[in-house]
Amino acid sequence: MTTQTISGPHAVLQAQARWRTAEIAFWLATLLPFVLAPDYLVLASQVAIAALFVLSLDLILGFSGIISLGHAAYFGVGAYTAGLISVHGWGEPLSGLVIAGTASGILGYVTSFIIARFRHLALIMITLGLGLLLQEAANAASWLTGGFDGLQGIHTWPLFGRIDFDLYGYTAYSYALAVLFVVFVAARRIIHSPFGLALRGIRENGARMPAIGAPTHSHIRTIYTIAAVIAGLAGALLSQTTATVSLEALGFQRSADVLVMLILGGAGRLYGGLIGAVVYMVARDQFSGLNPQFWYFWIGLLLIGVVMFLPNGILGGLAFAAERLKSAARKRPPVSAP
Repeated sequence: MTTQTISGPHAVLQAQARWRTAEIAFWLATLLPFVLAPDYLVLASQVAIAALFVLSLDLILGFSGIISLGHAAYFGVGAYTAGLISVHGWGEPLSGLVIAGTASGILGYVTSFIIARFRHLALIMITLGLGLLLQEAANAASWLTGGFDGLQGIHTWPLFGRIDFDLYGYTAYSYALAVLFVVFVAARRIIHSPFGLALRGIRENGARMPAIGAPTHSHIRTIYTIAAVIAGLAGALLSQTTATVSLEALGFQRSADVLVMLILGGAGRLYGGLIGAVVYMVARDQFSGLNPQFWYFWIGLLLIGVVMFLPNGILGGLAFAAERLKSAARKRPPVSAP
């Protein structure tokens, strides 16, 4: 009896950690742009970077219940860090990625002590204020960041000293997709671990978790720091693949966009954020092509439609539909032989 009680949660986590056919199909589908849409590889690389950024927000919002309207702060720090070390003579992409992620992680760790103390509305205001402060600080330090003109002179060296970043986006998409996959696998292991289970407990009722021995504040600081590192990696990828960094990387608009992507796809589902990033970025590209001035109108309609008819996001709606089909199949009477 005792053995079953202890091993039960571990068995469930192990079952969840197994790779499913749909997951393998999803990652194989990410290779299709190389074959079916080679002219859109630049857009595909932006989608991969956005997906990585959404994944970082999903870890704190979808799985831990930490609301943030200033998550672009860590994205921007990663972007500026990668850009600045390139401007000052070191353009090696992989080490730049690590340095940028470390810088964002340090900022995330320092601010996590504040984040862990607040919830709900206070947390929204604190994260929003943090993002605005960093953006204004970057603007004031125009001698370092370039201010409104953006950071100039970024040059990323070839990958492994051999593979140049081409204008068509082959290298950029391959690079961004590889980083996304590696980080996703790490995030997946975190979520399907006892630590990830504790995070979901904090999301549901953080006040009761200390009663069962879970260090709530410590867990929040840990996952917030991890999310900051991932956001910094996404920012560094943007800097390295586009050779540009501007104040927009720290702006509220980027924080709002990533939140919209997560809501569209479905928070707390890992793949929801990835699907939301694909839908949002492709829709933005198509809508801006139809009407460059009013494309946000169509994005707004899309968001309202998803929230009204798919309250758990696109992935949540698909999961609900699949469950209904399975339930209907189980209730269907068996066909008798003639």
